Amino acid sequence: METQTLAAALEREHREIDEGVEAFSARQGSGDEGQAALSRAIRALRRHIYLEEEFLFPPLREAGLVAPILVMLREHAQIWQTLDAIEGDLRAGGDADALCRQLATQLLHHNLKEEKVLYPQADAVLTASATGQLLAFLDSGELPDGWVCQKAR
Repeated sequence: METQTLAAALEREHREIDEGVEAFSARQGSGDEGQAALSRAIRALRRHIYLEEEFLFPPLREAGLVAPILVMLREHAQIWQTLDAIEGDLRAGGDADALCRQLATQLLHHNLKEEKVLYPQADAVLTASATGQLLAFLDSGELPDGWVCQKAR
């Protein structure tokens, strides 16, 4: 893996998740391909939220970024609820279009705040060891079974 900042790696993951949601909404390829892209994006987004809440936010909170972390936790819960609704709609045979548009809007606003406020601080605050662990998790880590974001528990 090439050397990159944690901020750049997290932003890249944002873009990959956004592309999966957009592929579904735009119905690129067959319906099955769009749904598969959306399912991958949902799994990646849940894992991304896990990474942030369990590994990234604690040292940022310790560095004094309490208010921005509280906002991100609240927004994670809203996003998590939207993900649950999308999956429920798809299981029930719905098309989830309106929910995907809602998710895209949520991510647009949420990601911008993370990328402008938190991620630059992550590169400044986290130790080289912690940064290496997070980059390794981004590369191959898995969401633990049954994990739910903090404010959605």
